Amino acid sequence: MNDQVLVLGGTGEARRLAAALVARGVDVLSSLAGRVADPALPEGAVRIGGFGGAEGLAAWLAEHRPRAVVDATHPFAATITASAATAAAAQRTPLLRLQRPGWTPQPGDEWRFVDSLTEAARAVAGFRSVFLTTGRQGVGAFAELPGRVLVRSVDPPDEPLPAGATLLLARGPFSLADELALLREHAVDVVVTKDSGGHMTEAKLTAARELGIPVVLVRRPPLPPGVPTVATVEEALAWVERSEVRPPAAGGGPRR
Repeated sequence: MNDQVLVLGGTGEARRLAAALVARGVDVLSSLAGRVADPALPEGAVRIGGFGGAEGLAAWLAEHRPRAVVDATHPFAATITASAATAAAAQRTPLLRLQRPGWTPQPGDEWRFVDSLTEAARAVAGFRSVFLTTGRQGVGAFAELPGRVLVRSVDPPDEPLPAGATLLLARGPFSLADELALLREHAVDVVVTKDSGGHMTEAKLTAARELGIPVVLVRRPPLPPGVPTVATVEEALAWVERSEVRPPAAGGGPRR
């Protein structure tokens, strides 16, 4: 086993964790999926590109044998989170899930939670002007919406847009003033987003509250069972410091 910590990243929490680990002298490798054209890079070593599913990640863990893995990917990156759980269990590699809390409704909010993008599309089918902020993946679920649709994402979606769509390419954080102006400019009467949590894109929810606009939120996918989960970078740092010793490998004594 080497002393390296593998951080599955792509989020602000992952970047802050990598920076804190580097500052402590920890050998950290951040892995980015490569789905964003110009990602914000963390401190320390970086690899870009997937591992090839759970089998590929398990093979990588077997070859490199890091001290621990921290899955700090997006709350909706369900595939890599499931792969990390399967691969880490197979290789007896300590695994932690770092996931920021979801958003909490405030007085005045009119929120409706749904379980999928398809449900969200059905929920907003009767509205005149939809603000869609669910990322570039899954936009095709809204392709049949009849009204105006403002689609905001970091990179261009790779699925068909609704006929009445306006595409806005932008990366947060977004200010409350800008979100209010955007909702008014496009006469938005419903907002659709995922329950991503965090402050970088929260202003749209505050703007919707102030303007009396309803919000449809897609619930997060469930986490794999048995994986310890923390909500803050500080908790993740403390866990890494406790991960010095790896559990014994299946079938016998320690690996050499």
